[in-house]
Amino acid sequence: MNIQQNKDLTDFNTFRVKVTADYFVEVTTEEELEDALDFSFTKNIPYQILGGGSNILFVKDFQGVIIHINNKGILWGEHADDERIKVNVAAGEDWHNFVILCLSKNLYGLENLALIPGTVGGAPIQNIGAYGVEVKDLIESVRVFDVLEKTWLKLLSQECAFNYRSSLFRGSNRYVVFSVLFELGRKWEPKLSHKELSDKFRCKKIEPLDVFEEVCRIRTAKLPDPTVDGNAGSFFKNPFVPVSELNRLSSEFPEIPFYNTNDPNTVKIPAAWLLDNLGWKGKNLGSAVVSSNHALVIVNQGNASGEQIYDLAREMSLSVFDKYGITLAPEVKIIDS
Repeated sequence: MNIQQNKDLTDFNTFRVKVTADYFVEVTTEEELEDALDFSFTKNIPYQILGGGSNILFVKDFQGVIIHINNKGILWGEHADDERIKVNVAAGEDWHNFVILCLSKNLYGLENLALIPGTVGGAPIQNIGAYGVEVKDLIESVRVFDVLEKTWLKLLSQECAFNYRSSLFRGSNRYVVFSVLFELGRKWEPKLSHKELSDKFRCKKIEPLDVFEEVCRIRTAKLPDPTVDGNAGSFFKNPFVPVSELNRLSSEFPEIPFYNTNDPNTVKIPAAWLLDNLGWKGKNLGSAVVSSNHALVIVNQGNASGEQIYDLAREMSLSVFDKYGITLAPEVKIIDS
């Protein structure tokens, strides 16, 4: 196990914030993960699991050990039946590349989740979702290390407490995701419930690649490339509010949009609309800038510090609360230690 000290993390977070970690360990095997955690316990220092760094903001230098999950491997497994196949994927695999590989093998279900940055291990943690699809519906199980019990577990999808951009694994370091077992379709069933896709493809005969390419086109047009302008995609979650609260908001702001949810008593309001309506596009705090194309995205245009990005996000959230009485929760994980 190679332990690095005072490690520069600029290349390990897509905000490209220049911070350091006291210690840094890259793990590719289960044994290396256990050794890295033992190092943290022996030194009595905190640890942080890190994958692609695409959904994390380091506010300051990390005083502990960063454990970078970089295992590789995809097992194109057995058929669940004539219409489905199971695929076991290491947590360190690149997410978008995995989606491309699935399409090349005529395996379907993930095409709406194209171009989401990060690794496969981050997908269940965040329960990533886009354009009418959530990854939880394609996961059979997740292999994790239980840090508390010091044992390896296979958690079935229903045990993972999946919710909107959340799971059993988010907000807790108890379980370390090491691989994900997906169940994908061998027969394509297009998912076109999202308005932008339904408007584009209504009454058209389409192929999986058409959806994949359109999702990539939309995301490229809306979201800055993190390899060019440091960012972590949408900084905030879309808020869910009771219908009774929507009634109050609609009487004061008749133009406020909303979407129905699986709960008839709750609706979802687009956070981007709230921020856009308050004029946040293009505003900045030093080199931390709200994207001119998407009010949910904060961009590091140069040498923004983690504190500047965090302070800008806090100002954005406070303005929404002051105007609408709605609290915006961050989608990005904030590391402040």
